[in-house]
Amino acid sequence: MPSTITVELAPEDRGERLDRVLARRLPDLSRSRLKALILDGQVQLDGAPVDDPGLKLKSATAVTLIVPDAVDPEPKAENIPLSIVYEDEDLIVIDKPAGLVVHPGAGNETGTLVNALIAHCGDTLSGIGGVKRPGIVHRLDKDTSGLLVVAKNDAAHQALSAQFADHGRTGPLERAYRAIVWGKPDRASGTIEANLDRSTHARDKMAVVREGRGREAITHWALEESFGDPKAPIASLVTCRLETGRTHQIRVHMAHSGHPLLGDATYGSGFKTKERHLPEAAKEALKRLNRQALHAAELGFAHPRTREFMHFESPLPQDFEDLLTALGG
Repeated sequence: MPSTITVELAPEDRGERLDRVLARRLPDLSRSRLKALILDGQVQLDGAPVDDPGLKLKSATAVTLIVPDAVDPEPKAENIPLSIVYEDEDLIVIDKPAGLVVHPGAGNETGTLVNALIAHCGDTLSGIGGVKRPGIVHRLDKDTSGLLVVAKNDAAHQALSAQFADHGRTGPLERAYRAIVWGKPDRASGTIEANLDRSTHARDKMAVVREGRGREAITHWALEESFGDPKAPIASLVTCRLETGRTHQIRVHMAHSGHPLLGDATYGSGFKTKERHLPEAAKEALKRLNRQALHAAELGFAHPRTREFMHFESPLPQDFEDLLTALGG
């Protein structure tokens, strides 16, 4: 809904330009935004429309602005290389590199996977999910690498979105991640059930909350290999399978279990001092990794049109492999 703002004019405003008075009195609106509103006829002086930003104020007592809701700018096509694992008329499966943001947002208006997909798919890309999220049915963090499926039309978007919303509980959806965590879990496998919600201390972080709050989150994990002293391993490779898919779920759940991911500056900062116990080669490999050690290695789902089960695997990226090798894997 458009908002209405009324500015009561003071005696010192008389004789000044309309746009300058508004810029001074309404610092939350940019000068260019105010000028556009005036030119669009969205500004009134004592109820009479005006369209001249340079109008000198004389006897008016109040200025009224009608401010329409902001509209997200449409992402533009950008020629960004894509690692395409599979593609047909309904969907495309991408092996996303670390460092690539999935969709535009604050601070990342360009250079995203969506920009690359628009260039690759053109007008076929689905618009469901919002202007800035065409075709996107799930996402990976910027610094998480691996497999991602994107819908290329509305029907595919609806069908794939339904599978992800169901979390594979009644269908064939599968998602498996490889992660390198600090220490060694005390058993070969397990399940972490802990609700997640926005942290009350930092809105860009997620946190485990008590039952009845937040959203249900379930992660199944299995220990693959441990590294270092057998009596007190420094790190381990685990496979995590998602039963739900919440923001930062694996990173928060593994940190909550006492085994945060190597390289995770957000949820593993308390383990930063452990880096000095790594072998020198591993220290260098972790520095080169420069991100959380998390890779979306497997993705399975029913094709939205044929219902055929499709399963894809992504090899570990080189920086992840280098860290494993340096750890002794």
